[in-house]
Amino acid sequence: MGRPLSTAIAFLLIFLSPMEGGGASSSPLPQTDQALRESVGARTLMQEPYQIHEVHCSRERSRAAWEIIEEYLTPFIEKEQYQISSKCRLHPDNDMFREQEQHKIHADVNHWKCGFCKKSFHAEKYLDQHFDNRHSNLLNDSHGRCLADLCGALHCDKIMPSKIPKTKCNPAAAAKNRHLCESLADNCFPINGGVSSSRLHDLFLHQFCDSHTCTGGRKPFSRGGRKKINVYYIAICILIVMFLPLFYLFVYLNQRQMKGIQDLKRISKTSHKKKPT
Repeated sequence: MGRPLSTAIAFLLIFLSPMEGGGASSSPLPQTDQALRESVGARTLMQEPYQIHEVHCSRERSRAAWEIIEEYLTPFIEKEQYQISSKCRLHPDNDMFREQEQHKIHADVNHWKCGFCKKSFHAEKYLDQHFDNRHSNLLNDSHGRCLADLCGALHCDKIMPSKIPKTKCNPAAAAKNRHLCESLADNCFPINGGVSSSRLHDLFLHQFCDSHTCTGGRKPFSRGGRKKINVYYIAICILIVMFLPLFYLFVYLNQRQMKGIQDLKRISKTSHKKKPT
C-alpha cells in the first residue's frame, strides 16, 4: 500500500515540475511585450510634432479670394474709411491662413523665406508645405474661417489658372453663388448702417453679385480695382531723369564749341583786314 502511494506521489511531482518551469520561463514574455509597446509609443511621440495637421480648406483658393478682396474691394473700403465688422466673413481675422501668409518673405524670384523660422525655399509651394508641416499650430480652422468657401461669390476662377475647360453656365450654381454674394453684402455692409455702408453695399452688388447670371450682361469687377503702377512707365521715367542732364551737358558743350569756332573765324577775319596792302 505504501509503495503504490509513494510511486503516485513521485509521478505527480514529475508532472508538475515542467509546468512550474514553463511558468518561470514564460514570465519574461510580458516584459518583452511591454518594452516593445513602450518603444513604439516613444517613436509615436517623436513623430507627432511632424505630423501634418489636416485642414479641409484650400490654401490656394483662399489666397485667390484674398487677392480679389484686396484688389477689387479694399480700395473702396479705404476710400469710405469704413470699418468692417469682425463678424463679416471678409474680415482679415476670418482667414485662417492670414497669419502664415503675412510671414512669407519673397526675397527674390526663386527665393522664399519663412518668417517664423527663417528657413529658405526655392518656390512658394514648398513654403506652403512647410507651413502645413511645421507651423500648422498657428491655423485657426474654426467654422467660418475658410475664405475658399466664398470663392463662388467672389469669382476666384477669374484669376486662377485652370486646366479644366469651361463648361456651360449652370443656372442652379449661378443662383447659389448670387445668394451667397448678396448675403455677404447684407452682413458686411448693411443698408441701414450709414451712408458709407449703404454705398459699399451697392458697390458690392455691382462688383460681384450682378454678374452671377447665365443671361450674360454685367461682368465681374465692373467698378475696377486698385490702380496698378506700370513698371515700364517707372523705368522710362528713371531713364529720362538719368539721361536728361547728360543731354543738356552735350548741348551746352556743343554750343560752346560752336561759339569758339565762330570767335576764331572772327579773329582770323579781323587779322586779315589789318594787314597793309
